[in-house]
Amino acid sequence: MRTVALAVLAMMSALPLGMAAHAQPSQSGREVALPANPPPEYGTPLNLDQARAAAEGAMAEASKNHWHMAVTVVGPEGELIYFVKMDGTQSSSALLAQAKARTSALFRRPTKAFVDQFTAGNAAFLTFPDAARPIASEGGVPILLNGRLVGAIGVSGGTATQDGIAATAGANAVK
Repeated sequence: MRTVALAVLAMMSALPLGMAAHAQPSQSGREVALPANPPPEYGTPLNLDQARAAAEGAMAEASKNHWHMAVTVVGPEGELIYFVKMDGTQSSSALLAQAKARTSALFRRPTKAFVDQFTAGNAAFLTFPDAARPIASEGGVPILLNGRLVGAIGVSGGTATQDGIAATAGANAVK
């Protein structure tokens, strides 16, 4: 697992994923694009109560809008902390919610960043090894406390936009 995590971090540094960047000369004299806003540092992982609060925030948003969704909350290393699936949610949503949460945690950014890159024609992340391949589907959102990544939430079951709205509501519910 440590090897996979290191591989993921190495690949992340090579793929700025649409963040604003500025050029800076490297030792070889070539310019290298650096992210203007680096991803957040890791913090202390979510506890069970915080993970439950995130899931409940997402579920409340889904219920309010009559969306049937699956919600996964993971720690900073992508490990499962909490999962819930509403009655009537399609079966595939459970796996998709988990993949979205894991991607968001491991890459320290919303999964929408991968959607945007794919839409712009950058599909290089599709060549990543299976264990490190991100999902390019909206609905995965990092959970930040005091500017540090403490976990991520993944939501699936609605449209891409609906998944993103519910995931954001869940991430914002964590205090």
